[in-house]
Amino acid sequence: MPIRATKRGAQRTRIEADCDVLICGASFAGLAVARELAGSGANVLMVDRYEIGERQTSACGIPTEWLTRMGLQDSLRQSFDSLLVHTPWASVRWELPWSFSTFDYRQLCGLLWEQARLPQSAFETAKVNGITRAAAETGAPHTVHTDRGDIRAPLVVDGLGWRRVLAQAMEIQPPNARLSRGLEVHPDGQGAEMELWIDAGYVRAGYGWSFPAREEVRVGIGSFWPSHHVKEPTVRLAADLSRPADGYQGNWIPHQLRPAVEGGVFFVGDSAGHCLPLTAEGIRTALYFGIACGRQLHAVIEGRASVEQALAAYAAFSDSHEWKFRWLLRSQRLIGRLTNTPAVTGLSQAMGRRGLSRWAFEHYLAIAPPSFVEHDPPRSAAPRARTAPATA
Repeated sequence: MPIRATKRGAQRTRIEADCDVLICGASFAGLAVARELAGSGANVLMVDRYEIGERQTSACGIPTEWLTRMGLQDSLRQSFDSLLVHTPWASVRWELPWSFSTFDYRQLCGLLWEQARLPQSAFETAKVNGITRAAAETGAPHTVHTDRGDIRAPLVVDGLGWRRVLAQAMEIQPPNARLSRGLEVHPDGQGAEMELWIDAGYVRAGYGWSFPAREEVRVGIGSFWPSHHVKEPTVRLAADLSRPADGYQGNWIPHQLRPAVEGGVFFVGDSAGHCLPLTAEGIRTALYFGIACGRQLHAVIEGRASVEQALAAYAAFSDSHEWKFRWLLRSQRLIGRLTNTPAVTGLSQAMGRRGLSRWAFEHYLAIAPPSFVEHDPPRSAAPRARTAPATA
């Protein structure tokens, strides 16, 4: 189990800080935001209850081109050009028009942080508890409350995950929330195939997976119904593959978009529901929307946009993807109803046809295309004097 890294004892000093941008959450989305602020001259503070790269909760796979475009290829562990799909009645290979890769979570997060980590950026371990919003007409900074003190910033990003900690309203909690759930183990071992199981014998509405990552194999179960437990089928799938159930990790997975802006706060990644329904792919979209958010913040710092304009532009960008998420959610519900019928094999075999597979996966990649990543470094601005977190 991960060990919470929030400082203790003599190291547990209070944080009383002022900064230009406060990013709450140091996983894919938050780190992508920070990366886009490199060279802006902004005083950026990132907080998370765990150290950067400490707490992996997914199988950590992404279209390979995203790794190369973002300069993260050193974290790559294994690449695949096809997906082997199993149903109770047949196994079908889906050829991919692009490759998909597993990666090392800690290394990838470290690489992202190094891309963002300039003299004016800082990181602290702290648990975010809530926010006191400034009145919009005053232009005063928001105050974010943590278990180590208060942090004030005019630009605040919530990348804390599905709990949406900085939301104004109380979120519906599982199992009633629109969340999927996933659990996996990652025993030592090797494999040559990226595999999926659409089989009600493991999960009534969802799928199982096996993603090799060079020195380990990540085996898990995801359920579209949050009320269904996934530990027993995860252990059983691992056993069926002759893998020990070592190293549990998992999380709740949002499968519907939520407002990307609320009360003057920017929401990215799982906190905004930026996880694709049906496939539960959330890493690529976390990076994608994190980059979009970071670009808006960069514009504010450089004086090219007001805070209100940045909030509106980012909200509109996220909302423009709503119809894509809606169609994937409809597909998720359809597959959930067909999992226990022979029809799922017919659909799987149809996807095995090269023309249909290419068409479907190219459109799927276009939801959050790797071309969105900038090749050139962000425009630089004259650096401001850094306001270091004040501790006592």
